[in-house]
Amino acid sequence: MTDKKNSIGLKVALGIALALFLGTGFYTSQLYQEKKENEVQLTKEKQLVMNDLSNMAKQYDIAIGENDISNEKLVEAKERIQGLMDSLKVSEANIGSLWKYKQKYLSLQKEMDVLLVENDRLKVENQLLATSLDSTKVRLEERTMFTDSLLVQNTALAEVVETAAVLNTVGLKGYGVIERSSGKLIPTERARRVDKIRVCYTVAKNRLVQAGDQEFYVQVIGPNNNILGENAQVQFDDQSLNYSVISKFNYENNSLDVCEFVSAREDSDFEKGRYVVNVFNNKELISSNEFSLK
Repeated sequence: MTDKKNSIGLKVALGIALALFLGTGFYTSQLYQEKKENEVQLTKEKQLVMNDLSNMAKQYDIAIGENDISNEKLVEAKERIQGLMDSLKVSEANIGSLWKYKQKYLSLQKEMDVLLVENDRLKVENQLLATSLDSTKVRLEERTMFTDSLLVQNTALAEVVETAAVLNTVGLKGYGVIERSSGKLIPTERARRVDKIRVCYTVAKNRLVQAGDQEFYVQVIGPNNNILGENAQVQFDDQSLNYSVISKFNYENNSLDVCEFVSAREDSDFEKGRYVVNVFNNKELISSNEFSLK
């Protein structure tokens, strides 16, 4: 009788253990499935943001192509979009990162609406002017209007930079250099001969920014969307930024030329292809440019 009871107890215990095992397996499977679905959704969201930025860039290309003289505001806005797209390609697909890029996209969308309306207004004014003057006067007035428009835009842009209490850069460029033992630097476009990437820019004068030590984050993205140099990460609240080098300088309320060097990844050479250079003031992208190595 005792053996029979023990046998029944053992069967019950085995049944309970089996049920627990199956339940745990099912729960684990559900968690894994949810993780994969979230990853797929984040990837889709990232691609949607990339598509939106690409469409915005195409609209700028159309607007720029409609003018005989380039509208500097449109050109600069297109460059900011390209820099944001390049940064998005190498960013991590997480909720915080995507939210940042969506916010930046919405800001650029508002800016584009204003710029395109202004561009359309200028085209309409030019057409009305052309119909009211003779051919010789029309050509003169069109050129004068375009020139005045560019002067107004440059003046407005200068006022914005002057009154904003943040530092910005101009003239950003990057290129490969050969470094001699004497310290002499020789520019080269040959990837296999490059020792380092040199990144140079000018800090724009801003009287509202207090003099003292400042720093920017320089990001160099290689042909395979890999970040060169230190490839270290800095955190801004829920947003992270991978950078190649921290550019530190002493700002004295005057324009300042700054140059930094970025090395290839350890045990690797520079590759042929397109390189993108971005400069960030804290988490804000303030300048972007690109170059190629053969």
